[in-house]
Amino acid sequence: MKITDAKSFGEAIRTRRKQLHYTQAYLAEFTGFSVSFLSDLERGKPTAELGKALYLANILGMDCLLNPRGE
Repeated sequence: MKITDAKSFGEAIRTRRKQLHYTQAYLAEFTGFSVSFLSDLERGKPTAELGKALYLANILGMDCLLNPRGE
C-alpha cells in the first residue's frame, strides 16, 4: 500500500490490526499506548507521534520503507 498521508498510514495500521484480530484495547495493553492514541492514529490524526506510529507498525509486523520515486 502506498502511504501518502496520515490518513492512509492510519488505514494501513487499522487493516493490519484487524487482520491479526487485535482490538485497540489489546494493543493498548501490550504497548502501553492509550486507546485514544491508537484511535487517533487509525483515523489519520496528523499530529500523532512518529516514533510511536513506527513502533506500532513494527509490532504489527509491518515494514516502513522510504524509496526515491521512480525506483
